[in-house]
Amino acid sequence: MVYSECDNMKSVTNNQPETELCKLIIEGPVARITLSRPDVFNALNIQLISELIEIFDWTSSRSVSTLGELKDSEGNENLRVLVLNGDGRHFCAGADINMMRDAGAKSSEENRIDSERLDRLFNSLWSHPCFTIGAIQGVALGGGAGLIACMDHVIVEPKTRIALSEGKLGILPAVIGPYVYRRLGSAQFRRLAMLASRIGSEEALRIGMVNQVEDSPEDALVAVDAVISEVLTTGPMAVGEAKRLALTFDRWTGTDEELRLWTLDKTSEMRASREGQEGLASFLEKRPADWKPDQE
Repeated sequence: MVYSECDNMKSVTNNQPETELCKLIIEGPVARITLSRPDVFNALNIQLISELIEIFDWTSSRSVSTLGELKDSEGNENLRVLVLNGDGRHFCAGADINMMRDAGAKSSEENRIDSERLDRLFNSLWSHPCFTIGAIQGVALGGGAGLIACMDHVIVEPKTRIALSEGKLGILPAVIGPYVYRRLGSAQFRRLAMLASRIGSEEALRIGMVNQVEDSPEDALVAVDAVISEVLTTGPMAVGEAKRLALTFDRWTGTDEELRLWTLDKTSEMRASREGQEGLASFLEKRPADWKPDQE
């Protein structure tokens, strides 16, 4: 599931990160990111991890949710959707073998730094203000499964296989653990972490690791575009705020009463916002809201 550039594609290149091991293409409000190490099944090494973090940070800073505007001062559309896929037969085979070999010779402090880099990768994707879509083929192992767990909507092919494979090496899926745990819940997370075996696309769909199974790469591309079209009909600030809402629920440490009061304040805030007012007005006036793609 690899995207290619089109002649009529509108590309925003101002300060766009320069990368070697992954590709970033901007198409209007959509950022398409492709892992591009097909010779090693897009395994995650330090360079690829660092490039992805830079891209996630750059696209986050240029999102509608962050900037509060549909377009920038030059008329370019700010970002609303991020699509992540992998070049070649497999999405991501997890950590690069050389990186794992080096880990055995590193000190605890050096391994901690590597783990912090991985955590930043997953947290940057988990909390990204855009709606994130995964287009997944082949295997997604270890860190590849972690990337899946961090996305909002994941589309796979029938032959896709996913595993929290760390246990086979005598280690733990600890860094990716919080994200997989939130996606699957306690029982499924601990089962997959202990078995460390691969699950197929149908089981992944059943337990909620993925959201959609498509028969072919072509069908998957159509499905991705359909999800993008649906997202673009939704208020872009509402999309970002919905993710922040979930993050707030994840981290809530107050009482139930305090949470209820907070949700009342948030509801009032969104209803009074410019986007909330536009959404209500467009509904009552039976016209498209100004954030929809056919609106100028």
